[in-house]
This record gives sequence, C-alpha cells and structure tokens, in this order.
Amino acid sequence: MARITKGILGGFSGKVGTIVGANWRGQDIIRSIPKPSSRPPSEKQLLQQNKFKLVISFLQPLRNIQSRYFGSGSGSKSRVNMAASYTISEALQVTADVPSLVYNKILITKGDLTGFQNVTASAQSGNQISLSWEDNSSQGNASTTDSISIVCYGEELGRFEIFESVALRPDLSVDVTLPADCNGKVMEVYAFISNEVQTSASTSFYLGQLQII
Repeated sequence: MARITKGILGGFSGKVGTIVGANWRGQDIIRSIPKPSSRPPSEKQLLQQNKFKLVISFLQPLRNIQSRYFGSGSGSKSRVNMAASYTISEALQVTADVPSLVYNKILITKGDLTGFQNVTASAQSGNQISLSWEDNSSQGNASTTDSISIVCYGEELGRFEIFESVALRPDLSVDVTLPADCNGKVMEVYAFISNEVQTSASTSFYLGQLQII
C-alpha cells in the first residue's frame, strides 16, 4: 500500500488497471487489487458477511434520511457508514449463528436536536397510526418550526413506510395512513424530529410494535 501526499493528479477513487485508489482515514492511498482467495471462508467470516448483508439490505431504504441525520458526518466515515456500523455493533443478535435485528435498539437518526417529550403512538381504524406528544419548543435547541417524521417497518412485508415532515413540534398530534396491505400486520414504529432547514435531527425514538387495524 502506498500513500499519495501530493501530485499532479492528487488522490483518486476506484480501479485503474491493477491498482485501486481510495481514501482511508483521511489519507489518499493506492494499493494493488487483492488476489481472490481459494480458501473457503471461516464460520466467523461467514457470520460477519451475513451480518453485513442483513444490515445493508435493511438500511438501504433509509439512506436518504441517514445521509442527512445520522451523526456528525465529520471525518472519513460517512453518515450512512456510521449508521451501518452502529446497527451491526448495537442492534443485532445472533442465535445459532443466524443474525437478526433487535428492533428496539435500531436508530433511524442520531443527533443533538432536542427530542420528544412524552410521545406515544397508537393504532387507529382505517390503517392509521396516531402520534401524540407534548410541546417542548422552549427547551434546549428546540424550535416551533421543527418537524415530526414517522418511520414504520413491517418485518412480514419486508419494507418501510416513511412519513417525513408530517407535523410541527407545537401541533401535539398527527395521524398517518398506511397502505391497505399493512392491515393486520405488525409494524415497528419510530419517530424523529428535524429542524426547518434539515441540517440536524434528534435521535430517533422507538415507539414499539403496533398491529394495524
């Protein structure tokens, strides 16, 4: 591996011939393309690969949200990568070498904006979820222009339903309607608050499982 300090071309990313350019911990580097291994992966390697596949697949629909609202976004790690690292290390469990998600430990967003005060969620007829909270616009760095977003995940359906900026902090409540095929299904429900200019958010809040009616 070689480090690029200065040069007429500077750093580059991607494959050129038999070398690869990348940025590693803030340094531009070049390295040769690794030769494929003929040895089968170990059980530990397989488990790590399965963890990674599970998390990346699960988080993919959240990429747009997490690229804005997960962590500080400083340093060499992107917000999306930080979200994946957190989920792998903090929100997985392994049973008989099979990884699975721990939904009450999942974070949709991670930030310093003042979060909810006494927030609750309930299922209402007509495939609706009703969210209510107390107005804490005067606390910390909260504002009356902060907006509420709701994220639902159905394991049986294998998909997210995302409702961004559906209410403001002083509104105290909001109802969202899920698609008809969510009826009777159990949804994992999360919510977060973001500021008006979409530069910061609260850490998301897990509101539990709701069966849609």
